[in-house]
Amino acid sequence: MNSRQRRGVILLLLSVLCALGAFAGVLSVISDVNSKVGPEVAAYRLKTSVAPYTELSTGQFEKVRMPERWLSQNAVTDLDEIQGKIAVTTLRKGSLLQNDMIVNQPALKPGQQEVAIMIDAATGVAGKITPGSTVNVYATFAGAQQGDPAQSKIIVTNAKVLDVGRITALEPDEEKRGRQPTDGVPITFALSTIDAQRITYAESFAQRVRLALVAPGSDTTVPDSQRTYELAKDK
Repeated sequence: MNSRQRRGVILLLLSVLCALGAFAGVLSVISDVNSKVGPEVAAYRLKTSVAPYTELSTGQFEKVRMPERWLSQNAVTDLDEIQGKIAVTTLRKGSLLQNDMIVNQPALKPGQQEVAIMIDAATGVAGKITPGSTVNVYATFAGAQQGDPAQSKIIVTNAKVLDVGRITALEPDEEKRGRQPTDGVPITFALSTIDAQRITYAESFAQRVRLALVAPGSDTTVPDSQRTYELAKDK
């Protein structure tokens, strides 16, 4: 082997050693990244916004992969979890789906319909009412004309609560700008058609709507003559 061939062999060996060194460096970087980031898992991101109480479907989500350590513990990693579920509140486009954003779709009895209204968090719920509770719904109305007495009415008895949403800050409406913003909670009921009309009317026109929790097994039947209360008629 002449000197030129020896130089060629040496250069070839140096090239191989450099390639091995670069490969080892890449493996070291990958190992370091994996040790810091950890394994990746599937997560699901909303492709479009979803309105509250809307039934969920797989077409509303896109699959993304993220490091497991970056996901919250209640992140949904399997779309089978949305079967038979509805959105608790508005789901924003681009948000990652989490378990506390969804609930089981309520089962309604024949003749019932699902109705959701906003209830004052402090006076209407106070943390005591949960899905499955039975409540009476009270509403207070101002007098129809100036000088007429205010009235408290039992709007609905034995209303079944299907779901209690998240507390949301509410702005005062146009007719009540003198009142400070308050916190409201969306409450979903299973009601007959007439009770659904009564409760939505109360939400729209009553000064206050309150929920009274009914003890299990209680008889809460109220005669029509006792559904309206005026302070002046109290004896």
